[in-house]
Amino acid sequence: MFEGILAGLGELAQPITLIALFAGTLLGLIVGSLPGLNDSITMAVLIPVTFGMSREMALGLLIGIYCASACGGSIPSILLKIPGTASATVTAFDGYPMAQAGKPGEALGLAISSSTFGGIASAIVLLFLSPFLARQALRFGPPEYFMLAVLGMSTVIGMAGKNIAKNVLSMTIGLLISCIGMSTQTGRVRFTFGQVSLLDGVSLIPMLIGLFGITSILELIESIKQGQVEQSDAVAGKKRVRVKLPDKEMRKRLLPIWAQSGLIGNIIGIIPGAGMIMAIFMAYDQAQRRRPKLKFGTGVPEGIAAPEAANNAVVASSMVPLLSLGVPGNSTSALFLGALTIQGLKTGPSLFSDTPEMAYMIILGFLLCNIIMLPLAVYYTNILATAVLRLKREILSGIVLALCVTGAFAISNNIFNIGVMVFFGLVGYFFNKYKIPQSPLILSSILGTMMESNFLKSMVYENGSLMVFIHRPLSLGLLIVSIIFIAMPLFKSIRERKAAQKAA
Repeated sequence: MFEGILAGLGELAQPITLIALFAGTLLGLIVGSLPGLNDSITMAVLIPVTFGMSREMALGLLIGIYCASACGGSIPSILLKIPGTASATVTAFDGYPMAQAGKPGEALGLAISSSTFGGIASAIVLLFLSPFLARQALRFGPPEYFMLAVLGMSTVIGMAGKNIAKNVLSMTIGLLISCIGMSTQTGRVRFTFGQVSLLDGVSLIPMLIGLFGITSILELIESIKQGQVEQSDAVAGKKRVRVKLPDKEMRKRLLPIWAQSGLIGNIIGIIPGAGMIMAIFMAYDQAQRRRPKLKFGTGVPEGIAAPEAANNAVVASSMVPLLSLGVPGNSTSALFLGALTIQGLKTGPSLFSDTPEMAYMIILGFLLCNIIMLPLAVYYTNILATAVLRLKREILSGIVLALCVTGAFAISNNIFNIGVMVFFGLVGYFFNKYKIPQSPLILSSILGTMMESNFLKSMVYENGSLMVFIHRPLSLGLLIVSIIFIAMPLFKSIRERKAAQKAA
């Protein structure tokens, strides 16, 4: 591990890598502060642009965007009550009232410092946990990888709350998408409808560009028709905001909340399919329980600190299952999977054994990015934030559309990918319209291929017997955890039904 860290530092210390990391952090703050844009859209659009870049430069740019966009999303959430990213939704509950009370600088300072704490905590978790899991993954065979994929999808069901049916629907569609193309095991062609371009399956990057980029443009068009797009112009009359970081007493007061929310964010980040939304609501709820005397929703510091520490804690920790096991923690880390593939890198144990310098460069990049994010976020907010928020959404969306089309086409210089992008843009739009989550679709479309391949290999290994998943201890352990995740919502609904009967 020590040798790997030194090799990673050598790659990270290259001037071009540092410049890319700095540029990515600044770009992440900008896109995060623009309602309608987020890290997923930006990364989906920029990944094709990284074709011609070196590995270090491409990954440094994407790491910066991923880390900083969650922090940038708090700026419009606090100033305008318009979350720049979905992960900043809860920040508006107390951030906007504090800004309205004449303390916008204090609110932004709390958000930036909390994001930095959560981000550094998750980067440390990534540094120590990923190599350990990668070493354990060397003991994995086809049965373990199959059950790992099952575990990834069972967490989607276990964390769905009352939205189980929609999560299962989204996951089923994703599994159907993973079946498109030629089977690597049998050689059969499935669901291609005569399209040669689908023989290798649906290309991941055009699909994600459609789900994030095109969907956001369609939603913007709808908001323009409803006359809602001019909300962001409210910032035009505001004076320039000066960030005020929390003093020693405030930091001491918030430290338990930061630690608690950071822990929640790290745990949620490591679980595949959970995501930032769950983390921020859980962190906010636990902060309310910890400080019951405070009136949350009126502008209390804890109401800003908890969700901001949690959402940035999810960022690096979501890379733990991706780098060590090859399973994306959320939809944005799934984009990293595409970026790593483009650069000829394979996630899992081989990333640490074959290219340890790149594995540790990524890990240390997350740590360094969160360190430089604090002063850069303060500077950006003081100088540029209100000016960037004045950009017309219509102009911005035109630029995004041009980048989306260019990015989808550039994957393989195939116009068919533009059709894939448009199709999934419509899918994403209707998913959002009917409040069907996209994360299960993305996760299952990636894990579906892994499940099929390893299931067939397991059957060959055990002569067609399903007992192979029970005979092997690791596989059995993963199966038990999967059952627990699936059973959780069932037990919860039974408990709620009994409580309702008692009350009646």
